[in-house]
Amino acid sequence: MLLFLFIRVYFCHAQTPNEGDENRVEVVKMAYITRELNLTPEEAQSFWPVYNNYVSEIKQARSQYPNDEVKFEKKVVEIKERYQGNFKKVLGNNNQRANKVYTTDKQFNNTLRNELRNRQQRQQNFQQPQQSQKQPNKANNPVKNNNTKSGTGAPKKPHQR
Repeated sequence: MLLFLFIRVYFCHAQTPNEGDENRVEVVKMAYITRELNLTPEEAQSFWPVYNNYVSEIKQARSQYPNDEVKFEKKVVEIKERYQGNFKKVLGNNNQRANKVYTTDKQFNNTLRNELRNRQQRQQNFQQPQQSQKQPNKANNPVKNNNTKSGTGAPKKPHQR
């Protein structure tokens, strides 16, 4: 817990205005992964440098194959296989905890993506009512045609004598 508080204070004071959102996400991600993996302070100290290298390699793979999803996914599998042993060393030679690194990372990214999508949707829903108030509603304000009988849409018949 002390490690988390120290990291949070450090990042909050070290960030510039442009880095704020990214650093906040990273701090939340660190807290989430630390909690889900139940990392001890000693494990966390060894885990985070390994994890950061892992994430860096994933980002490199994405930039290497920006338009080829198959090659990117193959590279990710290679990286995960290589790092699985490193995570096992840090997490007490436990296969289950080493694999949980990947599932926890995926869960966090999915949760983050869903939260961003929900916020965008709420923002769009907030903006739409404001825009519709500015435009007159044609459905509630029908224009009457002078050639129709009492608004039924049928043309008037001329008078016959």
